[in-house]
Amino acid sequence: MMLEAGLYLIPTQLSDVALERVLPAHNIEVVRGIRYFVVESLRSARRFLKKCDRDIDIDSLTFNELNEHTDLKDTAALEGLLAPIARGEAVGIISDAGCPAVADPGADLVAIAQRRGYKVFPLVGPSSILMSLMASGFNGQRFAFEGYLPVDAQARQARLKEMTRRIEREQQTQIFIEAPYRNNQLIADLAQRLPGSLRLCVASDITGESQSIITRSLAEWKQSRYDYHKIPTIFLLFH
Repeated sequence: MMLEAGLYLIPTQLSDVALERVLPAHNIEVVRGIRYFVVESLRSARRFLKKCDRDIDIDSLTFNELNEHTDLKDTAALEGLLAPIARGEAVGIISDAGCPAVADPGADLVAIAQRRGYKVFPLVGPSSILMSLMASGFNGQRFAFEGYLPVDAQARQARLKEMTRRIEREQQTQIFIEAPYRNNQLIADLAQRLPGSLRLCVASDITGESQSIITRSLAEWKQSRYDYHKIPTIFLLFH
């Protein structure tokens, strides 16, 4: 496939399932036509590309990493990642899971592409934020993704109070994540610190074989038995 010059946002799997379950065939054709990639993790990106097409010559491709270790203030370096576009080439962004540039450093590169007037092509793929919201039964018109909650206890409590205020006053669904090894503790903390009438949706292993998406009141979670230890999970709060 001959591709237009521009920046292509390439979603990846959320779980280890067959690609055809979560990605359209068009994405694979696009991947085959790209020689320059900006990736969150070189290892996972190479594995993903081989899963797309075993015949892809990985060694002929150019990879640059963009992740939490990248100096996002080095605008010149970031612009350099887009240099192939100026030469008429396509550049692809691949994050470790789900849609790039959503809660992801790739957003900074997209911003530069927009400022430079380059075309940006978002491809269809799974987003844990949207899929969990769809399945939660919560307000899908007003919602906010908070990312990780603060680790500091006082700052975390302040954030939870603010989130509760937004739920009550603005009817806004609150969406957030936690380090997978702290999932169980987070649920216990929420059940202990927040009103029992608030509802919590716990969505784990989305699209995977062990997918579980459960909405209960915090009072019910407090009495429940569960184990989400080290399972990729996203949390949503509403009343």
